[in-house]
Amino acid sequence: MLHKAIQVRLYPNQDQQIQLSQSFGCSRWWWNYALNKSIETYKETGKGLGQVALNALLPKLKKEKDTEWLADCYSQVLQATTLNLTTAYKNFFEGRARFPRFKSKHGKQSIQYPQNVKIVEGNVKLPGNIGVIKAKIHRPIEGKIKTVTVSKTPSGKYFASILTELEGENSTISEGKIYGIDLGLKHFAVITDGEKVSKYDNPKHIAKHEKNLKRKQQKLARKQKGSNSRNKYRKVVAKVYERVSNSRQDFLHKLSYKLVSDSQAVIVENLHVKGMVRNHNLAKAISDCGWGTFTNFLAYKLERKGAKLLEIDRWFPSSKLCSNCFYQVNEMSLDVREWTCPHCGTHHDRDGNAAINIRTEGIRMLKAEGSAVSAVGGEVRPKMGRKSYLRHSPMSTEAPSAYAVG
Repeated sequence: MLHKAIQVRLYPNQDQQIQLSQSFGCSRWWWNYALNKSIETYKETGKGLGQVALNALLPKLKKEKDTEWLADCYSQVLQATTLNLTTAYKNFFEGRARFPRFKSKHGKQSIQYPQNVKIVEGNVKLPGNIGVIKAKIHRPIEGKIKTVTVSKTPSGKYFASILTELEGENSTISEGKIYGIDLGLKHFAVITDGEKVSKYDNPKHIAKHEKNLKRKQQKLARKQKGSNSRNKYRKVVAKVYERVSNSRQDFLHKLSYKLVSDSQAVIVENLHVKGMVRNHNLAKAISDCGWGTFTNFLAYKLERKGAKLLEIDRWFPSSKLCSNCFYQVNEMSLDVREWTCPHCGTHHDRDGNAAINIRTEGIRMLKAEGSAVSAVGGEVRPKMGRKSYLRHSPMSTEAPSAYAVG
């Protein structure tokens, strides 16, 4: 089975906005209540509360005078909230995410419908009392609808993320280019396919809006907390952030699509972004790049196509290694943008050389795991039989046709 998600814009009327707002509030309150209950239970007994135990609390809460308004919310929305909370706990204990946090009424709001959502004449029909909401569906929705997440952005826009299930199995391809990517700050990405090196400049999305954002944030800060004026102006600031986010997403989607369209594999470094942003001089610039989002975009697009994303170890010396003879220099400061190999005399652009080495290492790993790859474009074997200075021996990527290696 294949899963595919599509996000569509919703245009609820005034009554539907009120009903959605109530559902957002119920879901948010139940998340915070269930999270607090789980924390208290764990402190007392050393064990948390599971999905069944949490859902068992709902009928009693709906009958109590102080929380009887929970009964007005579609029941499966609350049950989906419980499932999401228990999944968040599981991800935390298995080391995939941080501890679940309490939700605020400020910021993005969302609810999830696990079933019974339908597409009616180009609009979205939600179960319960909300009914049919006007929508802008920009592409066909294929397959069976599994879940629908309705959200409201801080700027006041409504969206529905529709997850569908399609028949078929993931296939793998063994034809196309193999890209090596070196991510950076000056150039967002330096990319090689084994024949040429391409550089994509960093768009610096936040820098373009920084003055406007600073001015609006200062004006917001001067408004009285809790006032209608402050609540209205919060949307003005949110719209600026939304423009920054949209421009970043647009750039990342277009670049990832361009790479995926003609590739069988893409190789990147496994960057430790969380550690890198501890450098306060570079934290804003690193966060603005969106390297993690870019890698996620590559991952799901490649998976959908049947191609591969490979991450090499972050300690691999891609910049310090000569891509011609594999001689490795001991030290290289960040201000060195070009260097000459003392062993073979080859002059290197730092980032271009790193991209070539990342691609070479990725191909070696693909072959070591027995993947069928056809890596045409550029040699990775040292010329004239020179000995490699790597811990492993690089392998040639020359291949007349696709083949499986063991």
